[in-house]
Amino acid sequence: MFRIPFDRVNWITSSFLIGTALIALIGAPIYLFNYGIDWFQFGMFFFYLCATMMSITVGYHRLFSHLSFKAKAPVKFFTLMFGACAFENSALNWCSDHRRHHKHVDHDEDPYDISKGFFWAHIGWLLFKLDPETPVDNVGDLRKDKLVMWQHKYTHWIGLVVGLIIPAALGYGYNSLMGLDPMVGALGGFLIAGVTRIVIAQHCTFFINSLCHTVGKQPYSTKHSARDSAIMAFLTFGEGYHNYHHEFQHDYRNGVKPWQWDPSKWTIWTLSKIGLVEGLRRVPDSKILLAEMGEAKRRAVERIDQIKATHGYCQRTAEMLTQLSEKISANYHELEQAVADRVQLSREALQNWQNETRSLMREMSQLARLATA
Repeated sequence: MFRIPFDRVNWITSSFLIGTALIALIGAPIYLFNYGIDWFQFGMFFFYLCATMMSITVGYHRLFSHLSFKAKAPVKFFTLMFGACAFENSALNWCSDHRRHHKHVDHDEDPYDISKGFFWAHIGWLLFKLDPETPVDNVGDLRKDKLVMWQHKYTHWIGLVVGLIIPAALGYGYNSLMGLDPMVGALGGFLIAGVTRIVIAQHCTFFINSLCHTVGKQPYSTKHSARDSAIMAFLTFGEGYHNYHHEFQHDYRNGVKPWQWDPSKWTIWTLSKIGLVEGLRRVPDSKILLAEMGEAKRRAVERIDQIKATHGYCQRTAEMLTQLSEKISANYHELEQAVADRVQLSREALQNWQNETRSLMREMSQLARLATA
């Protein structure tokens, strides 16, 4: 029988997470039923949600955790202010946990280790004190940043004032100007742009730690549990391409393909064009394709072994599958050598390699279906 380890409950964090969730689930619907929502309240909610999520993805994650680019003071200040409004701890603590997650992914030292269960990775690691407590000893570079340390000192006050009090005050002021009940406006700002926005932003972030280590595709590597999810990418401003991110964590992009939804990537690129960020780090296309081809080669060998292990498989089909697998391997080793020799490959050449690999994998899938039919 499951017993709650009360001696390890983080009472302050647990009370906040559970309390805000209950307010959002009960209080917000009651408010909307009685008063509805006007364009001002919706606009506040939309702005705060975007500002909070982008501050986590662009600031906490890609800038401070992975040093994917360098940012000027205005960008740092904005992301630190609205990052605090997510109530996911200071940038210093957040980055320390995240760097440890990447270093020890799927192992005990990983703070939100998915092997301990979906609930633990999603929120359990926050509700219960880690045993032993993880030291904040891997963010020496961030300790030298005065803005980061200022936010670390006042993060809860910033979150309270900017994330809860200001939306309530703006709602009060707007209703006063419009001749409406100002207290209703204040309550709406607190409930909708404040608490409900916090709960949505937090759980979208938490789903990267849980859902994106459980469900999705692994086109770049199966050495870890991280997975790509287009749905989660949409909900988290591009963070859902988690398999790519774990394989190439210092790239400022998560959605590396042109068609992939990654507003955080587009924002960083735009900021670079107006001089607010610089030094964007990106993985060469050849290395990305090499990872994809390596994973395709592994899947091809695995598929052949599975078919050969079944009784009554067709020898001719197995031989054809082996030939296709050898072609994939040959392409992989040719690209691997080109990358090792630092050969400059044109985008057209890389695209041809990719198209051929995908064509070979489709042929393998068709033959495999015939072999197991």
